[in-house]
Amino acid sequence: MTLKTTLLASAIAFAPIAAFAEMTIGFSQIGSESGWRAAETTVTKQEAAARGIDLKFADAQQKQENQIKAIRSFIAQGVDAILVAPVVATGWDEVLEEAKDAEIPVVLLDRTVDADKALYLTAVTSDLVHEGNVAGQWLVDEMAGADCRIVELQGTTGSSPAIDRKTGFEQAIADHPNLQIVRSQTGDFTRSQGKVVMESFLKAEGGENICALYAHNDDMAVGAIQAIKEAGLKPGEDIKIVAIDAVPDAHLAIANGEMNATIELTPNMAGPALDALEAYLASGTEPAKWIQTESKLFTAADDNQAIYDMKKDLGY
Repeated sequence: MTLKTTLLASAIAFAPIAAFAEMTIGFSQIGSESGWRAAETTVTKQEAAARGIDLKFADAQQKQENQIKAIRSFIAQGVDAILVAPVVATGWDEVLEEAKDAEIPVVLLDRTVDADKALYLTAVTSDLVHEGNVAGQWLVDEMAGADCRIVELQGTTGSSPAIDRKTGFEQAIADHPNLQIVRSQTGDFTRSQGKVVMESFLKAEGGENICALYAHNDDMAVGAIQAIKEAGLKPGEDIKIVAIDAVPDAHLAIANGEMNATIELTPNMAGPALDALEAYLASGTEPAKWIQTESKLFTAADDNQAIYDMKKDLGY
């Protein structure tokens, strides 16, 4: 059931909706490249169900063209709003213009886009640069001036997390010449590619010449842990490992001494997004263009086994 009203003359972007009940919202998800992504999907569906929202879900399988098709399908169906976790940062202007012309507000989840901010209602994300900075600062503190040759597993090329998490990490270590990134390659945010690329790093550099691994997400780190073990080395000891997301398997790896640190990215982007939509659709109250979620550093000092037990049934 659509609830759209006429666009007010003073409004610059989207038409407010009188009530939040019986809403239909389209959700274009990147895919399921990681445990965190699966948890975000699960939590989004739970949040929608709890609010009585009819959520139309589309899995893009890591392809932007699939997301654009899904968004156009949502527009054609006359949904009341669209949630999208964009697979890459560029190439969204045209389809976002189409949503705006149809008076359908769009909310970005966990990633941003390089487009006019007037084309979307708000973005609910963590501070991705800050996440990378926290990871880098942890390594700065951990090494305490000792030399460290770092290999880096990047996320999907062109995605905002890959760009920003790399930027933040490099900023943190920039004034510490003892820390040097010697290899950097995309693992596409997947566990399988994390393992493959780490194998190539070990072959190229020799395990004894790698001090630390920085992975843009935990799934790549977990894949890399397997490669390190198969090479006869001890992950977390011979090679220090810091990554981002704080998925259950990362907590388990830390509890087992096979990983050193992870920075949490909450999978509940939908809660703040739907809160913002509820206020906007009910009264026209526009949210800030960026709603920031909290990040937290976890290390061996935390009770990671207990955190794993708490998180393992959340859909990861």
